[in-house]
Amino acid sequence: MDSVLNISAYLFAPIDDRETLRATLRTLVEDAELKGTILLAPEGINMFLAGDPDRLRGFLDAVRSDVRFEALTAKESWSDEQPFAKMLIKLKNEIIRMDHPTIRPVDGRAPAVGPTDLHRWLSQGHDDDGREVVMLDTRNAFEVDYGTFTGAIDWRIEKFTEFPDAVHANREQLEGRTVVSFCTGGIRCEKAAIYMHDLGLTNVLQLEGGILKYFEEVGGEHYDGDCFVFDGREALRPDLTVQADEPSRRLPRRSALVND
Repeated sequence: MDSVLNISAYLFAPIDDRETLRATLRTLVEDAELKGTILLAPEGINMFLAGDPDRLRGFLDAVRSDVRFEALTAKESWSDEQPFAKMLIKLKNEIIRMDHPTIRPVDGRAPAVGPTDLHRWLSQGHDDDGREVVMLDTRNAFEVDYGTFTGAIDWRIEKFTEFPDAVHANREQLEGRTVVSFCTGGIRCEKAAIYMHDLGLTNVLQLEGGILKYFEEVGGEHYDGDCFVFDGREALRPDLTVQADEPSRRLPRRSALVND
């Protein structure tokens, strides 16, 4: 039986004391015997952690006791062993690099659609206004190769900093349709949706909680394949389990834990 709780969580919130916060979080994760990665940037926090369920949830409660992070929510999945080799807390300029400092989710989020509403739209073939829905994958190409929503647009970007140029080059694919941007856990598609709104593409939504939240609430309908995750499990099926009996499809990549 799977006994290790895995969580991914992020929140855009102003952080002006990263060194102090890193020390505080270091004490908390060591006390809870957790492993994984936490990224801290002036724009917010991003974390991928695994460990004992009670200790990990207690750690999250402690983080939420800081008023800046009280709205932090986590996507949960399970494994039968610890998927991380060590615990890292890193300071970054952005918790997901886009190189567009004017894109500031902390100042206001783009509109979002929840997994159950998206499932209904995809099943009926249009949104509630009768407009065609197009899914836009904001992840890197090697992640998309593990699985994506049926018929999703995939611009084969190699890193998220290429996304803005891809939008400009392919804008006609999005005009006149309801665009739902998505990613693994929500962080990239949140920035992507804001960027597209700033360009005047007003019918753009982000998938709340990303693919992992869709799997949790809906399952795998309208999704083909698995979801790549940046830890030792490699990829999760729509039931949030590891396909243990398949040979590894691990592909060359840069560094782990630089995503959402």
